[in-house]
Amino acid sequence: MQWEIVIGLEVHTQLSTQSKIFSGAATAYGAPPNTQACVIDLALPGVLPVLNQGAVERAIKFGLSVGAKINSPSIFARKNYFYPDLPKGYQISQYESPVVQGGSITIQVDGTEKTVRLTRAHLEEDAGKSLHEDFHGMSGIDLNRAGTPLLEIVSEPDMRSSAEAVAYAKTLHGLVRWIGICDGNMQEGSFRCDANVSVRPLGTDKLGTRCEIKNLNSFRFLEKAIDYEARRQIEILEDGGTIRQETRLYDANKDETRTMRSKEDANDYRYFPDPDLLPLEISARWIDQIRSALPELPQARCNRYITGFALPAYDASVLTASRETADYFEAMAQELPEHAKLCANWIMGDVNGQLNKDGIDIGDCPVSPAQLAALLKRINDGTISGKAAKTVFDSMWQGELDRNADAIIEAKGLKQISDDSAIEKIVDQVLAANAQQVADYRSGKEKAFNSLIGQIMKATQGKANPAQVNAILKKKLDQ
Repeated sequence: MQWEIVIGLEVHTQLSTQSKIFSGAATAYGAPPNTQACVIDLALPGVLPVLNQGAVERAIKFGLSVGAKINSPSIFARKNYFYPDLPKGYQISQYESPVVQGGSITIQVDGTEKTVRLTRAHLEEDAGKSLHEDFHGMSGIDLNRAGTPLLEIVSEPDMRSSAEAVAYAKTLHGLVRWIGICDGNMQEGSFRCDANVSVRPLGTDKLGTRCEIKNLNSFRFLEKAIDYEARRQIEILEDGGTIRQETRLYDANKDETRTMRSKEDANDYRYFPDPDLLPLEISARWIDQIRSALPELPQARCNRYITGFALPAYDASVLTASRETADYFEAMAQELPEHAKLCANWIMGDVNGQLNKDGIDIGDCPVSPAQLAALLKRINDGTISGKAAKTVFDSMWQGELDRNADAIIEAKGLKQISDDSAIEKIVDQVLAANAQQVADYRSGKEKAFNSLIGQIMKATQGKANPAQVNAILKKKLDQ
């Protein structure tokens, strides 16, 4: 039997506010345990939550960016469950009336465009963290994260492969960073994915029993966890078994998922409106103000690069994967408007290669867009060859001569010989010294031409303009 994988993602994005969603405690990462948990986070008797306006604004930004409906009013609810890192015994979240309803994300997979529908995006507080590794026979509780503002973004089960799920997660990750609502740091837990995975016979519409894989904090683990879980479910069904709805964890060391707990349904949490928080009213005027302040969105900029700079769709999508990369490209393209493709090639090739090698982001690139554009101008005007440009770029990356391309070219003697008479003189000398290869070429042996080119470039120490050498040599050989 052929099977179809059905995937929906729930993504928890930590909103980039300086304080928590219902208290004034800090949200900075890395503080000593329990030093950023105030009386509200600790749920001491008599304390009341106060909603953080910045968290709501960021939620609205996201909703507008994905074409969703902004609900007014939206309702905060209590999600009741017991766990040691949840001091109140409930989590403040949203259930029936989330702040963001609907919307969609467009993804690219293997050159094919697909739209993934969003169910909702709701505001909630994070729980604390249980610490098991550093205690023998005991667990510690760190409540620094308790009350940290989250926007949980829930997709429809529209994805059919781990590749689509990763493309969706990467696109969503890029978007929340682009609009400035989340730093996207997966190592610090700012962007975490839960994957709902089920399988069904190909061609059927009924959804299979799903299992939820919790807290996947890398795109690689997301892909591997989905692939393993799909194989596991298919093997069970083909052996005549049934899938049990449950929550599972992914073990990266063993590359497998394992049971965490049986999957609860919504009614198990006994949701009810939080009596300490009024319904959240959002005015149309506020929504319009936020909409007017939104930056140009990734898809719009991608389309503009395709139409305005005549870039291939692939190049445009790579350049708009992050706002920093897009800004870097745009700054270069303003310097070289007729050579946008050359700018794109260098960013996607040499620049990204060095960034990956050094383990840094383009925001920390040591070579500025203006400095790199100055180098590319010297390729375009024939001052240096493309090969020599690589040498200059390496020197600029290392900070030589204030990263001044012209100074490095001069200091290293990399200027091309572009004078026709000088090149012609060297060509004549090479032809005179290689009569046999000249005869071979004229008798139809094309390889002799390349050999002569190599000798001319060697005689000029690689400085002769290759196009001019090619033209002059061909002209003389065909005489």
